[in-house]
Amino acid sequence: MPQDRPKTLLLVDDEPAQGRLIGAIAARTGWKSLRAESGKDALLLLASSEGEGVDVVLIDYWAPSAGDVDLIRQIRDIRPELPILVITAQSKVSIAVEAMRAGAVDFLAKPIAPERLVAALEAATETQTHNGELRPLSEKVSQTLPFDEIVGSAPEFRAALAIAAKAARSRVPVLIDGEPGVGKEVFARAIHAASPRAKRPLYTLNCGATAANLIESELFGHEKGAFAGAFEKHVGKLADADGATLFIDEIAAIPPDVQAKLAQTLETGIIRPIGAARGFEVDVRLICGANSDLLEQVAAGNFREDLYYRLNIVGLTIPPLRKRSGDVPPLARHLLTRIAGQPGMRALGITDDALAILMRYDWPGNVRQLQDTLFRAAIECQGAALTSADFPEIAELVRQSEAQGNTGNASSVHAFADGPGVALYEPDGNLRPLSDIEADVIRLAIGHYRGRMTEVARRLGIGRSTLYRKLSELGIDSAA
Repeated sequence: MPQDRPKTLLLVDDEPAQGRLIGAIAARTGWKSLRAESGKDALLLLASSEGEGVDVVLIDYWAPSAGDVDLIRQIRDIRPELPILVITAQSKVSIAVEAMRAGAVDFLAKPIAPERLVAALEAATETQTHNGELRPLSEKVSQTLPFDEIVGSAPEFRAALAIAAKAARSRVPVLIDGEPGVGKEVFARAIHAASPRAKRPLYTLNCGATAANLIESELFGHEKGAFAGAFEKHVGKLADADGATLFIDEIAAIPPDVQAKLAQTLETGIIRPIGAARGFEVDVRLICGANSDLLEQVAAGNFREDLYYRLNIVGLTIPPLRKRSGDVPPLARHLLTRIAGQPGMRALGITDDALAILMRYDWPGNVRQLQDTLFRAAIECQGAALTSADFPEIAELVRQSEAQGNTGNASSVHAFADGPGVALYEPDGNLRPLSDIEADVIRLAIGHYRGRMTEVARRLGIGRSTLYRKLSELGIDSAA
């Protein structure tokens, strides 16, 4: 794509108001928009000289009619490399599945969140993005999971889960640290669901997907006429979440002046919308997500130290998936179960050869990337179970990496044969203490059986009272 011209979006939609809204959102990040009211008009435009410059097609896809499916297929026939995105009603996942089977690469749910649209457009045209099963999805298979249903047996992961479970009962801020895609929002939803505020919804704001000049308004709100373009009053997330919980992801993306304003709010409990004469008090429980470099941002002067320590009353770190490859098989099965519950999807198994390939991949996008990959594979799968043949791109990347001498997670294939392993040796080659090995085995069992302590005790061959005594002696929380 030439770099001296704006990227171009073709919107296929017969609603002028929505077309103007999408065009305005896209224009904020430098996109040019074209519009076609029908599929026929879209095909004619793509065949013209003007259509040669189209980088992404966005189709408003309300119903899985033959005409809509045919349009996607016809576009794929004439422009095989042109990314096609669909907009679908929020509850119609089955429609998105049908569209993706026809050749669409991504889907967005109505009402369209500006940050979702921008992220989807950028992902669709990013030259570094893979074109096959590793392309990220904008809309996810979302579900709030209680702590005992969050999958993971690695000691570091269970330790983070134990901290989160304890923090849920309080009202203090929580800072969740980890790479993108590790499951920070999953943890935040579990904390909220186990808290006294669970009857209210969890409100969310992703600062990394929100324009920097809009973050203050999204957090604090604004009055009508507060700035150019403020045509009506806007209630911010902090006011919406009064009496509830607000999850702010990618907290480091907040501009310095807004950081100062948020730090003051945490100290006083008072928020003041942009343009308001006075502020008002709110009761909001904050959970924040940060990438692993937040302390480096503090040291570099890019993030306020006082705000960091006010947010980090309780801090936890979620390890990346590459450091807990033994969790890939149970995670894959769990995610496939959730995917099967979506309209238009069906239950699928997954073979050992497929799991072996998945375990040898490094998953730079972590659990989110694994879910996207499984979702795409499940859409295309014709059999009763996913096999290694359903993940050709991952298999090729693993082959290339191993051919270059990067072993990656190759050792996890051995772990797969016996389930997630327990280390017997210290780094210096000496055996670990028996109490440490026993603690790891118990943690692994608690994670494997998702906290069902009766089942844990039965599988370990001990009584429940003995199990709880060992938990106390070894200093293990039952959530760990």
